[in-house]
Amino acid sequence: MNALVDVKPGLGATLVEVLAVTGRRLRHLRRAPGRFIGVTLNPLVSMLVLGYLFQQSISIPGGGSYQEYLFAGAAIQVGLAGVGPTAIAVATDLKGGLIDRFRSLPISRSSVLIGHTIADLVVAVLGLAVVTGVGLVLGWRPHTDLLSTLAAFGVLVVFCYVVTWVGVLLGMSSKSLETIDSIAPLVVVVFPFLSNAFLSEQNLPAWLAPVAAWNPISAVATACRQLWGNPVTTGGGFPTDHPEVVVVVTLGLLFLLTSVVSLRRYASTAN
Repeated sequence: MNALVDVKPGLGATLVEVLAVTGRRLRHLRRAPGRFIGVTLNPLVSMLVLGYLFQQSISIPGGGSYQEYLFAGAAIQVGLAGVGPTAIAVATDLKGGLIDRFRSLPISRSSVLIGHTIADLVVAVLGLAVVTGVGLVLGWRPHTDLLSTLAAFGVLVVFCYVVTWVGVLLGMSSKSLETIDSIAPLVVVVFPFLSNAFLSEQNLPAWLAPVAAWNPISAVATACRQLWGNPVTTGGGFPTDHPEVVVVVTLGLLFLLTSVVSLRRYASTAN
């Protein structure tokens, strides 16, 4: 039996296995749509409360529409809101015996976790579509060409995928679902407020401004705003002037760290 587990399938076989796990997760979503609602609810609330009700009370240094400034932050929340569901799904599989069933099958050990992340990426993309539609209704507009607009959404998709691996690692590391339920809301709410997702660094306390400037969320938001031609803040130093560099470096390191550690933990669990 152990010999079967150690089989190294080819690329085609691994792809089939990944798609099978992905399909399983998506079928669960169809039976439990509340997960999709949870991914889109926080960004929608942010746009409605901050961007619609309080937009006259919040100003952007340099001027411009706050609704357009806010949209990048709300879109980023879609990815952050997926951390909790991903972690819970992985932790449930670990504690529910699914790993034991996979252990008896000649499948690639990485296909299970990769399938989880791809399924959750699909959910995030659907969530981005909903948030974008609501953003257009509330007044958000891109002011650049189609290629630049799509490139910004590409940055968001990459961010969402990297963040799913954060959820995987959280699920592999957590000892209980209650721990995940406590941590996940903090990720969605606290991290954006420690960045320029909702407020410019210039509007934050002096001690917090450098933290917000170097927060990867700030780099993603700034890069998207530049690509869309939306209002951006200036004067934040290197991360503000070169957000694309910060995006590549920070997301690349985060992806390597979370994916490698998660796959190693999964391999040790499956032994």
